[in-house]
Amino acid sequence: MPRRPLLVLTALVLALHWLVLQGMPMAWDGNPSAAPAAQVFSTRSIALAPPPPPPPPAAASPTPAVPTRPPSARKKPAAAAARPPAAKAADTPTLAELPTPPDSPADTGDTTPDGAAVEAAAPPASEVSEAAEVVAAAPQPPASAAASAASTPEIPAPASGPDNNTGAGVDISPPGGEPGRASSTAAPAVRLPAPVRLAFDVSGQAKKFNYNARAELLWQHDGSRYEARQEISAFLVGSRSQRSVGHVTPQGLQPERFADRSRSEQAAHFDHAQGRVTFSANTPQAAAGPGAQDRLSVFIQLGAMLAADPARFVPGTQVTLTTVSARSADRWTFSIEGQETLDLPTGPLLAWKLQRLPRRDYDQKAELWLAPDLGYMPVRIRLTQANGDFADLRLRSSGPP
Repeated sequence: MPRRPLLVLTALVLALHWLVLQGMPMAWDGNPSAAPAAQVFSTRSIALAPPPPPPPPAAASPTPAVPTRPPSARKKPAAAAARPPAAKAADTPTLAELPTPPDSPADTGDTTPDGAAVEAAAPPASEVSEAAEVVAAAPQPPASAAASAASTPEIPAPASGPDNNTGAGVDISPPGGEPGRASSTAAPAVRLPAPVRLAFDVSGQAKKFNYNARAELLWQHDGSRYEARQEISAFLVGSRSQRSVGHVTPQGLQPERFADRSRSEQAAHFDHAQGRVTFSANTPQAAAGPGAQDRLSVFIQLGAMLAADPARFVPGTQVTLTTVSARSADRWTFSIEGQETLDLPTGPLLAWKLQRLPRRDYDQKAELWLAPDLGYMPVRIRLTQANGDFADLRLRSSGPP
């Protein structure tokens, strides 16, 4: 090939390459000569500006009061965050009121690459430290005591004052004395009546309905144990029975169990060694001091006290003792009112009248007449409720049990 045509061809190829290289910038920005190489470099350095410096790591804030959790604790599954707060409150009630850090990064859902929780999601170290101090300083009951309290209700401490201190004994105040203020706390002498069966005519009112009924009081003892049972029954009204059993002591009756039955039976159980009484109705235990009686034995016990020393119980004398129902215990104060001659279905009888002094508006009013000719057994009992309902038992006959 001739040399000249080769040179011409080479020159044409070089010219075409130069035109192509010069035309490419014109296709990007429409300015073939305004973008020198230095400006292109400057544009690239702005686009690739370095990112701002990262925030200081969480370890920069010392938290000496919070122990470091092992990695296994930080990798707790996310389901742990859904635990109900009651689970903690059952173990330590005060924790529910204190600020606590998240249990794990899964609690917040925001973690750094190394698995630690983001610093902004955790409380300040000072706040956590104060919470830990409060928990450490809070008194915690022993585990055995907490378990005992959950299974057995606590015996309420006897209330202050003579009127409601069911743990007290028998108080006898002379005429003019304040109810329940004992001038003598010595155990009174007693003389129990002979076993007997008493039948009563009953008149009364229940929910504004007047009724008539029959009642019976059975009293038995052998010198060491006793049983008293009373039952009232009436047509359309139903029946109700009470039963008291226990020991006979030099101080009189010491009940073991008192039962009260209408539609169902409820009972009180005496623990004289521990000075307390428990109830089948799931009500709290109550204190029961020396001489405590139930609502049936109390009438016979009062008669036994009068029979042993009638001269001591002059009108105006007040006798206060703990009286237990099937659901609770209370202090009852009886006032010796004096002697009356009653006109009863069995005939006229001389009897001592005793009246319970109510301390509250809703207290049951109890009036009791004890006849010396029948060993100071009750020959009339009148019980009046706060709503006006009453039952009046009047002796109709007496005989052997």
